[in-house]
Amino acid sequence: MELSKNALTVLERRYLIKNGEGVVIETVEELFRRVAGAIAASDRRYDENADCEALADSFYRMMTNLEFLPNSPTLMNAGRPLGQLSACFVLPVEDTMEGIFETIKQAALIHKSGGGTGFSFSRLRPCGSAVNSTGGVASGPISFMKVFNMATEAVKQGGTRRGANMGILRVDHPDIMEFIHCKTNNKEITNFNISVGLTEKFMNAVEAGKDYELVDPHGGRVTGTLNAREVFECIVDAAWHNGEPGIIFLDRLNRDNVVPKAGEIESTNPCGEQPLLPYESCNLGSINLTKMLREENGVYSFDWDKLKATAKKAVHFLDNVIDANKYPLKEIDFMTKQTRKVGLGVMGWADALLRLKIPYNSEQAVRLAETVMRAVTEAGREESRELAKARGTFPLFQESTLDQELPQRNATVTTIAPTGTLSLLASCSSGVEPIFGYVYIRNIMDGTEMIEVNPILREVLEERGLYSDELMKKIAKQGSLEGIEEIPEEIRRVFVSAHEVSPEFHIRMQAAFQRHTDNAVSKTVNFCNSATREEVAEVYKLAFRLGCKGVTIYRDGSRSEQVLNIGKVKKDGQEESPAEGGQAVIKPRPRPDMTTGITERVKIGCGNLYITVNYDDKGICEIFTNTGKAGGCPSQSEATARLASIALRSGIDVRSIIDQLKGIRCPSTIRQSGMKCTSCPDAIAKAIERVYQQQVRLGHWAEPELSAAEGPAASQAETVVPGRMRFCPECGAKLEHEGGCVICRNCGYSKCG
Repeated sequence: MELSKNALTVLERRYLIKNGEGVVIETVEELFRRVAGAIAASDRRYDENADCEALADSFYRMMTNLEFLPNSPTLMNAGRPLGQLSACFVLPVEDTMEGIFETIKQAALIHKSGGGTGFSFSRLRPCGSAVNSTGGVASGPISFMKVFNMATEAVKQGGTRRGANMGILRVDHPDIMEFIHCKTNNKEITNFNISVGLTEKFMNAVEAGKDYELVDPHGGRVTGTLNAREVFECIVDAAWHNGEPGIIFLDRLNRDNVVPKAGEIESTNPCGEQPLLPYESCNLGSINLTKMLREENGVYSFDWDKLKATAKKAVHFLDNVIDANKYPLKEIDFMTKQTRKVGLGVMGWADALLRLKIPYNSEQAVRLAETVMRAVTEAGREESRELAKARGTFPLFQESTLDQELPQRNATVTTIAPTGTLSLLASCSSGVEPIFGYVYIRNIMDGTEMIEVNPILREVLEERGLYSDELMKKIAKQGSLEGIEEIPEEIRRVFVSAHEVSPEFHIRMQAAFQRHTDNAVSKTVNFCNSATREEVAEVYKLAFRLGCKGVTIYRDGSRSEQVLNIGKVKKDGQEESPAEGGQAVIKPRPRPDMTTGITERVKIGCGNLYITVNYDDKGICEIFTNTGKAGGCPSQSEATARLASIALRSGIDVRSIIDQLKGIRCPSTIRQSGMKCTSCPDAIAKAIERVYQQQVRLGHWAEPELSAAEGPAASQAETVVPGRMRFCPECGAKLEHEGGCVICRNCGYSKCG
């Protein structure tokens, strides 16, 4: 397998099986054998003589060649006791107290199993409505969203995936204005992405500047009117402010609802690309387009036969997942198997264009996008029809809007999902997004700089004799290749970054893929910081005109994040702190008068090391060490403990400290067998980690999400320059807004799970 160092790190952290002590007990090859075998075994449900071993080998090769990867829950859980393999679910929210809290319970079970959930709150009566059964008044959908948010906060998912939610409200709900502004404060409702459900009627009223009606869902009574253009401008302003809410076009979702008799589509999964009926789930997977190219004498082109063959095999894989899956709720098990929806998508699109020497922001790229996705969808449907011959159609096929002359196994076949972690494993660009940046300078804790360069750019520049560290630093400082005269124009023309792609081309690319995608396309339109509200509005209108099903935008720096090398850092409600030498001054909080602590004895290469970890109600605040009589290096251990203590009291994320110390190797330790640590710093890191995880498990601490102002402070161990972006709460590296989600390309962290 061609796995990068980053891919191996992510697999070890998130996917490989660990024992009770957190030690990895599975190899990468064993992981893919486990998954391939578990999924191939579903064939025996339909043919007791099926050659599942040969099929498992075929699935194994497809995955280990990085041609196709299924969604993370399948990689994590296939062939294991949990067995929950789906990424996304939609649950109904009924307008009763019993119904609301039943849904909260169901969502908790889904989050515990590793899934994300989408909800429409549009059925809930508006705030202030009469409640006949009690004589009281309703608190409205936003108040219940906050309850869902708190429930999500309380559910932990074993350190592999985080609970993520999508909250949707129809634009004609009487509480729509409160909903639009409910996430103006970035610290509110943090476990939700939100989108406004727009209707064709509303968008037509926006164009005409007319009023539209607000309707109480409890009884259908018209409660008032609002000016559509003014509401639209409020949506635009809020999205310009911090990226939320997104928008989805509800009528379009239901226009492509192939089983309308089974219900109305009201919501999507947390990233906006998978519209589902209540209690439906969908398992996703992506074809790596960089592996669908052939090369002859240095010239690349698409291998269409390979692309179609891979799409067919991937649909077979995904249909088998439906049967192998252990669903968290019986209602989901039933509804999922009624429609058997799968979502095959693509990743590596931007990298494929680089190989083909086609600029992302070109007419040629837009035309090719349509051709590629048409090939994937047509091949996927062909396979679905072949499966239907052998296994039968999905149960609701005869009630569906699909061509009854062409029986199909799956109600939907294709979806383009965000692939942040999967594309990291496959070492390719994410989904259908352009490349965010080609060069990063990573500042390591010892003061050295590590240059990270897009491998295709490095290859092209080295072939021309143009590569140098100085040139890479120049690209990193500027953020793109634009205007760098040392690089020929024909290279600069092709290697465009996300912020060089105009908003119009972002949407046109999304629309091109959407034309041949059964479900929807997850994509983020990245705006530069200076973008205007009018430009955001134009993107929304263009998306409506071109047939997109939804839009997510992010204006660079709109959440007040700053890079570490700024002059000042300002927290909400605080004065700006003075700066020295261009760096923000961060002062540790005083040592508490009273702490609680745990002392652990650890055997090291030169004796025993006693590690004390003290904490108070704000977290771990002090580490000390003592060495046994056998000696060791007490000054080194004490220095490590003191620096860790002051970092923790300065607000540095505990996980960043653990990552920096863990794995440091000492000859005196690694020479001896049976050691549980590789050095004194490694032992200190593991002691800190055990205390931290224990307190999180007991519910005394919540895993922290970094606030905008805390991002730079918490990521001093490792930061990325330049660019205004949020910092990863797990490794301190930069986060990218793509595919409707927030993703760390360094460690695989994803806000959406």
